[in-house]
Amino acid sequence: KLSPDDFMQDLSRRRSGAKGTTPRSETDTPDILSGVFNGITTGAPLMLMTRNSDRRPGDYDEFRNIPRPGHADYTAAVKYSGFADMRGSGHFSGRITWGLVAAGVIAKIILQPSLVKAKLISAGGIDDIEKAVSNALSEGDSIGGIIECRISDPHKALGEPFFYPVESAISHAVFAIPAVKGIEFGSGFRAASMKGSEHNDSFVDETGKTLTNNAGGINGGITNGNEIVFRVAVKPTSSIAVKQQTFDFGRKEMTWFNVKGRHDTCIALRAPVIVEAAAAIALADLLMIDRAIHGSRG
Repeated sequence: KLSPDDFMQDLSRRRSGAKGTTPRSETDTPDILSGVFNGITTGAPLMLMTRNSDRRPGDYDEFRNIPRPGHADYTAAVKYSGFADMRGSGHFSGRITWGLVAAGVIAKIILQPSLVKAKLISAGGIDDIEKAVSNALSEGDSIGGIIECRISDPHKALGEPFFYPVESAISHAVFAIPAVKGIEFGSGFRAASMKGSEHNDSFVDETGKTLTNNAGGINGGITNGNEIVFRVAVKPTSSIAVKQQTFDFGRKEMTWFNVKGRHDTCIALRAPVIVEAAAAIALADLLMIDRAIHGSRG
């Protein structure tokens, strides 16, 4: 069974409205166009759509000759020979994550009983997220953040070594999220300063449970049954009110520039559910691959 209501909990977590997020308001209501009949999935491809209603395309007119620092304006202009659609940043916009979250809802159902949960654990380099957001708002600037994702009760033995290991699959999906700049699994970069005797996860019973989880639930690119843990670094929102000096490609000279419009002070506030979706999609892919090769493991 599947209905538009099944998507709303996760889609509402992605929406703006909280302090530090864009004042732009979209309902994000999904229309199911195919793949469902009389409330039951048919096996045909699922197609969902939402319509943007709160649009201001004129906000982007000035960016045609002045690519915004930190954005994909310049690379898109080069990539598409000047034909890139600047309105709302096109497919480089955070709006693309609506579809990612919607697909993640389906992936989470496929992964049951696994539970995928992510949360923002720091912003602007500090644990006091509210303080960090308030400071950035008062300065007209933006901040990034770190999101931690945990997948409890994961399916064992997922991952195809070398070509499609779990870390690679999750990383590939997560880096499709605009603004993501880094990822680490388990103890991550701390492992570089640990000794082997500290980092090794000793087994405690025949189920494969370990005393510690520095590996983040993954060994050799394969899930070991322990909780999958990873953290994602989200950069500061590129669109800021602070004046910056950059190059005007029309006048061919340096100019002062600031971004007007409705933008997030901390895009990481809305990103946990997007990270969940990316991870769920990657793991659902791996689960179906594993079942195709080995059948149900029971």
